[in-house]
Parts: sequence; structure tokens; C-alpha cells
Amino acid sequence: MQQHEHGTPPKDGGSISLTNAVAMGTGVMIGAGIFALTGQIAGLAGPLFPLSFVLGAVVTMFSAYSYIVMSNAWPSSGGIAMILTKAYGPGAVAAAASVLMALSMVINESLVARTFATYALRPFGIQGGPLVPVIGVALIVMAYLVNVSGNRSVGLWSLVMSAVKIGGIALFGIAALWASGVGNWAPVARLSENGITGFAASVALSILAFKGFTTITNSGGEITDPKRNVGRTILISIVICVVVYLLVALAVGSALTPEQIQLARDYALAEAAQPVLGQAGFFLTVALAMVATASGLIASVFAVSRMLTMLTEMKMIPHSHFGMSGGIRSHMLIYTVVTAAILTVLFDLGRIASLGAFFYLVMDMVVHWGVWKNMQHRIAARGWIILTALALDAVVLVTFMQFKWRSDSVIVIVAFATILVVFLAERLYLGRFVSRDDVLDHSGHQ
Repeated sequence: MQQHEHGTPPKDGGSISLTNAVAMGTGVMIGAGIFALTGQIAGLAGPLFPLSFVLGAVVTMFSAYSYIVMSNAWPSSGGIAMILTKAYGPGAVAAAASVLMALSMVINESLVARTFATYALRPFGIQGGPLVPVIGVALIVMAYLVNVSGNRSVGLWSLVMSAVKIGGIALFGIAALWASGVGNWAPVARLSENGITGFAASVALSILAFKGFTTITNSGGEITDPKRNVGRTILISIVICVVVYLLVALAVGSALTPEQIQLARDYALAEAAQPVLGQAGFFLTVALAMVATASGLIASVFAVSRMLTMLTEMKMIPHSHFGMSGGIRSHMLIYTVVTAAILTVLFDLGRIASLGAFFYLVMDMVVHWGVWKNMQHRIAARGWIILTALALDAVVLVTFMQFKWRSDSVIVIVAFATILVVFLAERLYLGRFVSRDDVLDHSGHQ
């Protein structure tokens, strides 16, 4: 085994402490998702939508197990690609599932960009229209410029913005509940007109609000005592997130009726702030949403470009510089922001969130199956937990697909056609243009 292979974990890890790792994890997870998805989830789940966040956290807790045990065995900066390569070998399955993860992250960037634009336009009474994609694309360009300026700028920006948005979102929930009174939230024991299928579909979107935990595995080798702290970081971050999400969901539910939430699904938190916190609360919530979405986008662009660079160096995806100067990382930054910008222009928030849910759930199931089938005995994992995670993902995915097929069949076709194309393209690329030994040689030096 080579000295720098994934299978040789660092003895003491890096310099990121448990506290800093938790701050990093919650900073990635909390913020953009709550602003972008609260209204969408409430529209599907009805009056009981806060419960959707709880169930999303439960599914995520089971899903996190596969990532934790693999990261404990091989702490690295390889993240998802490392886990998939260990589970399946450096072939088409690992490569395609890694690409799906990258795509789900890029889709999340377009979701965040449109959410930023939607909140930015609220003080002017503008809903929808061409300005939403225009402002969204402008934010993506800004995120690119910050990333081009270097890792130091990204790190400093992310640290400051994480503190602001986590504290601000928690204060919003507490203040809104205090002003309106939790007694005003009357959880009628009924679902929305979408029924149980709609509620189950909402859980798919709730899972998206937690999926940021996977980025913690990308920094596994840089966390102190990684065998002990990577798993603890993931679990603590998920618990913090579910508390904050539930607090915000209760605050929105106490301030607005389900019908009002549905009408304001793209900017539900700002709409909830105005009746209980007044005009000042409204503007502060808009500002907080803009800070949270902007910082989340910058961090996501950094993470995706890093992941795609690694996949390129491992010869798992093709690369062309198209005449551009600079290294692979700079090219991947450009490809990332261009793809995110195109999606921002083409799709609305609901469709973007649906695409992200399909890609992430399929990738997650591929991870669980590979770990259960090929790795559980090698790393002494509990098979029943992995199978439970796989079953929960399958139930959510099938239910979500059935619901979307009735309401928006086009997005289901687009999602699964894209998944099929990714797998076929990877099989063709790795089978015809790249030798297995070449991939193994590159993956062994990450």
C-alpha cells in the first residue's frame, strides 16, 4: 500500500478542532436551505410541516452512519469519491455516483442563487420575473470572483458569515415565537390536500436541508483525532441543525396559515417576520437571508470545484481546458459557475429542489449499497443500520417520484434521463479512454 493512499489514515489528523469542525459543518448546513426550502416543504406537507424536518433528520441520522464508518476507517479529503472508490473500486459506478453528488451540489447553488434574488426583491414588492435569474446569475459570478481570490478569502468569509447567519436565524425563530406565541400555531391533525404522498415527498426536500453533512467528510483528514471526531462532528451538526430548523418552522407556522405559507413559499421567512416583528423584522430577515444564501453559495462553489478537481486528477471524469489558461482547479471553478448559472436561468425553485433531491437520494443509496455489500465486514459496520438507511431512502425516493410524476412529470423525466446519461457516459469514458491501472494509480495518491 502506498504511503499516501486513502487507506493510510493520518495518525493525529489535521489542525481543525472538534469545535471548529462543528462550526464549519453547521455553517455549511444551516442557512440557505432553511430560506430556500421552508416554504416548499410546507406547501407539500401542510400544517404538520415542522414534523417533516424531524423525519428528515431521522433519515439523515441513519444515512450518516455509512459516511461516518467509512471516514473513521479512511479519514481523507477524498470525501464522497473516496467512499465510493473504496466500496466499488475506481469504475463507472463510483465515478457516476460522485458526479451525481457534484451535480446535486451545483443544483443547490442555483437554488440558493434564486433564493437570494427572491429575498432581495421582496422589499420592492417584486415577485418573480426576469430579475430573479439575472440577480441570481450575478451572485454566482460574485461567488466565482471570491473563490478566484484564494482559499484565505473563502475561509475568512465563511467563518464570519457562518457566525452571523446561525445566530441570526436562531434569534429570528426565538423572536418570532415570542412575539406571536407558540399557542398561535395550531397543528391540526391533518395533512395538506396532497395527502400522505405529499407529506412523504416533503421529507425528500427536508433531507436536502441536512445533506451538507457530507461536506464534513471532505475535511476528514484535516480534523484532529479524525477517527473519533469526524463522526462526532457530523452527529452534533445534525442535532444543532434540527433544533434550529424546528425552531424556525414553528415560528413560521405560528405567524402564517398554511395557505399563506404556500403563497409565499419562495420567501416564507420574510413573510412570517412582518406580522410579528414589524417592518424592521421584515428587513432584517431579508438581510439575513441574503447573507446566508451568499455565504452558502461561496462555500458550495469552493467545495464543488475542489471535488471536481479531485475527480479529474483521478481520471474519473474527462477534462478539456477549451483554450483557457490556468490549472484544473481554475477550469473547474468556471465549469461549476457556468452550470449553476444555466440552471438558475432555466428552472424555478421548485424544480431545482426536485432535481437536487432525485440526484442526492440516488447517490446516497449507491453509497449505502456499496458499503453494505462490499465493506461492512472489513470495517466492522452494523449492517442493519445501513440497510435501514437504504430502505428509508428508497421509500422517500419512490414516494417523491410518484408525487412529482403526477404534478410535474417533466422534471422526473429530466432527472432520471440525466442519471442514466451520467452512468452510461462514465462507463463509456472509463471503458474506452482510461485504463483501470491509470485510475488506480491516480486514486492512490490523493
